[in-house]
Amino acid sequence: MAFKTGPKLVVALHTLGCKLNQAETELLAHKLAKAGYLVTGGEKADICILNTCSVTHIADRKARHWLRLMRRKNPEAFVMAIGCYAERAPDEVKQVGGIDLVLGNGGKRRLLEIIQTQIPLKSGSGGSQVFWSNSRVRTLVKVQDGCNDFCTYCVVPQVRGREYSLPPEEIIREIKGRVAAGYQEVIITGTKVGSYRYDGIGLRELIQNILRETGLSRLRLSSLQPDEISPELLSLWQDRCLCRHFHIALQSGSDSVLRRMGRRYSVADYREAVALIRQRMPDAAITTDVMVSFPGETEEEFNNTYRVCRETGFARIHVFPYSPRPGTAAARMLKPVPEAPKRERVEIMVELACLSAQRFREKFLGQTVEVLWEKETTPGSGIYSGLTDNYLRVFTRSQEPLTNKLVSVQLMGLWGDGMQGR
Repeated sequence: MAFKTGPKLVVALHTLGCKLNQAETELLAHKLAKAGYLVTGGEKADICILNTCSVTHIADRKARHWLRLMRRKNPEAFVMAIGCYAERAPDEVKQVGGIDLVLGNGGKRRLLEIIQTQIPLKSGSGGSQVFWSNSRVRTLVKVQDGCNDFCTYCVVPQVRGREYSLPPEEIIREIKGRVAAGYQEVIITGTKVGSYRYDGIGLRELIQNILRETGLSRLRLSSLQPDEISPELLSLWQDRCLCRHFHIALQSGSDSVLRRMGRRYSVADYREAVALIRQRMPDAAITTDVMVSFPGETEEEFNNTYRVCRETGFARIHVFPYSPRPGTAAARMLKPVPEAPKRERVEIMVELACLSAQRFREKFLGQTVEVLWEKETTPGSGIYSGLTDNYLRVFTRSQEPLTNKLVSVQLMGLWGDGMQGR
């Protein structure tokens, strides 16, 4: 293995999967940059790191593909697989070939130390350049990890372990650092953000502390469970810094399927949480995950899910077919749904998801909204893309740079999967 002779080693960081993975990768990027490495999301590098996901067999396949690609494009690089797939099936990952290090979730915190020990920085240490995430608009901060629920289909408790929360002062310090670096919006994330608890401080108190102490412009939550939605929690949204966006996984609109999944709520519980949000924030975006063709799912159970999604009017629905995960209870269940009806149900739900998202966007035609602008869709185009606090994707033309600015626009029409602003 021979590294280039330039002053700093280049590290390529890539992420598959959830916002928690993204937050961990982002934190690693900042640590590496501070230690003097050049961090990129490109394909050419001295060190290539993939933070893997294993929530479905497709995620596993994507990880294997990326690792082979990086080895082919960087024959002399040090290639690492970290994260959930590396935790769940390290021997399977090693079979990809050409992988120098496989490290599970437990080793992520000492990854910088491992890199510095095995691949010493050649020179120029102490730098702070990161071009892996150079817009500095929106950033993810981890506040919690692990899950105690053990849903029958889910591998997360196996790869993430039991629930634990980070100290509030550590979270506040991290967010202050991101705000000082120029980030406008912070997304707090975890495996189960709503279960956050540290020395008697719960999620509500943590949010209050963040809003009071950090000076950020926007705070967004990554996801919540239906039973975590309460009037006391929602009262915090009187502060306009909190984004009116709630991601609450439904998974199924059938109580019988929810019981087989081991979910800890009913359809009625879910509807009640949505109603509580809509009562206080009619314009809030409610997004969700829906799993299609869980083992034994009947036509009637699927139709129940379809009806709940149609009636709820989600701003976005992430639809995915059930994928058996080794070691989970669902993988041992009988009556798997055949491939043909599984594909048909996915197509039906995706069509509803598109229609539901369009109807949500149409509600805001003519309104003036504040958008946090990210960057040009293509360099030099003068077309910028950004998000409202309630998760509307907006596009506009501007001769002046808009990146990382909060600017109001009037929503004039639909544009692809977003809206056109003036």
